[in-house]
Amino acid sequence: MLLTLAQRLARLDAVLFDLDGTLIDTVDLILSSFRHATREVLGHPLPDEEMMAGVGMPLIEQMRGFSAEHADELLRVYRMHNAEAHDRMAREYPGTEEVLTELQGRGLPMGVVTSKGTPMALRGLRLFDLERFFGVVVTADDVDLHKPDPFPLRRAAQLLGVDIERCVYVGDSPHDMLSAISAGAVSIAALWGAFPAEQLLAPGPDLALGSLTELPALLG
Repeated sequence: MLLTLAQRLARLDAVLFDLDGTLIDTVDLILSSFRHATREVLGHPLPDEEMMAGVGMPLIEQMRGFSAEHADELLRVYRMHNAEAHDRMAREYPGTEEVLTELQGRGLPMGVVTSKGTPMALRGLRLFDLERFFGVVVTADDVDLHKPDPFPLRRAAQLLGVDIERCVYVGDSPHDMLSAISAGAVSIAALWGAFPAEQLLAPGPDLALGSLTELPALLG
């Protein structure tokens, strides 16, 4: 039996989030790291739109798209710059802690599903004391298949002990939306992140929000 969107939200068991561009504002940090790596390794930065197009996928895949020959060196230089600049450039989106506190108070299990590696994902969460809200953090290091494949979301739901079809996934990239739709989760587009609205909405997410602070009311 096909359920309406309202029915799917009414039977919600857990909330899953992307990290960068959804809970933590690292858009400027990511772009700065891409510019630095491509300039140092390739001799010139690529167009910003090209460098940001793959955000939401594992970094090594993005670097291979820039240069298969120099992907490993691009990754190394990117990571060095990103690690050095992370704590001074990363920002928490307004209302993030308040939203997570409210959802936690409702007894909703929560998880993070990110294409970031484990060390930097945890560093970002700990920088803003957000790790305490999440029962599971699934990173690119934890799975062999990555967004836009549905597997990382299904893995997070499995670890939380819930059905992925009874979860929502909030993310700011088209890869997030494709992953959520394929997995059967309620897909919620975060319009405050790295991607223009037309790109983020192209996969056809169930819902779109202009601010994370809108999420609790949406979930009822």
